[in-house]
Amino acid sequence: MARWEPDARGRLQQAAMQLFRERGYADVTVAEIADRAGLTKRTFFNHFADKREVFFDNGPAFGQNVLKYLAEADPGLGAIDAAMLALTRAGLDLAPYYEFGKARLEILAATPELRERDLIKTAGLATVLAEALERREVSSREAVFAAQAALSVFSAAAAEWISHPEADFPDLMRQTLAELRSAVL
Repeated sequence: MARWEPDARGRLQQAAMQLFRERGYADVTVAEIADRAGLTKRTFFNHFADKREVFFDNGPAFGQNVLKYLAEADPGLGAIDAAMLALTRAGLDLAPYYEFGKARLEILAATPELRERDLIKTAGLATVLAEALERREVSSREAVFAAQAALSVFSAAAAEWISHPEADFPDLMRQTLAELRSAVL
């Protein structure tokens, strides 16, 4: 692949995910990612601070979509229903990236370092989601519970969706929320 081809960032991300799947996260270097993408190590560092960031690069865009969909949600919806709607819509936006999502789950399952980072990123998203729910005049405590619960539901439903891509994601979200409600009531 020629170095001048477009979408260096996307090529680096694709190369990294391929290598992580083939050899495991810990056994892949930045130089190998850059080489697989047909780019230089310097180009890698122009786009990413380290190889972990390749793995989490799409997180901020997902979070922005969640907040956008929450802002568009009917103001009459309760906190959990508004958060669920926002996460369902943002999740549907990820459908074209099924293979990436599948690889991501496999790599997370095998890599404690990335699972830890994923928990930190998810906690950050829970915080901004709770803050956005508070702007909808939801109490602070309810906003935190709703954000954390909705993200837990999303995580479980998304994993199920990746295992069964023919399933309807909104249905999975509803079913998973019903299971959560049953478990806590």
